[in-house]
Amino acid sequence: MRGRPSVFDSDSVILNAQEVFWKKGYSATSLQDLQAATKMGSGSLYNAFKGGKKELFLKAIRQRREDFHKFREELALSDAPIEKIKDFFRSLADSDTESHLKGCIIANSATEMSYVDNDLEAEALQILKDVEEMFTEAIRKAQESGVIRNPASAKILGRHLITFWNGIHVTRRMYPERKELSQLIEMQLDILI
Repeated sequence: MRGRPSVFDSDSVILNAQEVFWKKGYSATSLQDLQAATKMGSGSLYNAFKGGKKELFLKAIRQRREDFHKFREELALSDAPIEKIKDFFRSLADSDTESHLKGCIIANSATEMSYVDNDLEAEALQILKDVEEMFTEAIRKAQESGVIRNPASAKILGRHLITFWNGIHVTRRMYPERKELSQLIEMQLDILI
C-alpha cells in the first residue's frame, strides 16, 4: 500500500526554514527546528529535500539571491539607481529590533561556514560578490553620467559598499537605535558624492 503523496508549498517551506536558519544559523538549527517551522515530518522533509538540511539551507540562501536579482532589475529600470541603493541602506535603520538582531543571512552564513562547509561558504560568498558587482555597476554608470564625482574606481566604491553592508549588520546588533544607525549609514553613504 502506498503512502500519502506529499503535497506542500515549496516556496513557503523554504521561507519558513530560511527564517529559522536566519535566526539560529546553519549549525545550531536542528531537524526538530525545521519540522516545527515547516510543519513537515522528518520523512516528508527528507523526501522533499533529498540532500537534507544542507539542500534546504542552500535553497533558503538562494532565495535571498533571487531577492537581490530583483533589486538589480529595479536598479536597471530606475532613473536614480544610486538613490535606490542609498534607500536600501537607509531602510536598515527603520527595521525592528528582531531584524537588527538577525542581521544578514548571507553575511552570517559566509562567516559561520568558514572551515565548516566549503560548498555553503562558497555559495554565500558568491552571493555577496554578486551584490558587490551590482553596486559596482550602478556606481560605474553614475560616474559616467556625472551623478557621482568621487574619483575612486567604481570597483573600490562597490567594495566599500559591500564592506559596509557586512559591517552594519554587526553594528546594528550593538546599536539598534534608529537615530544612531541613520547617522552611521549617512556617514558611510557620503562617499557616493
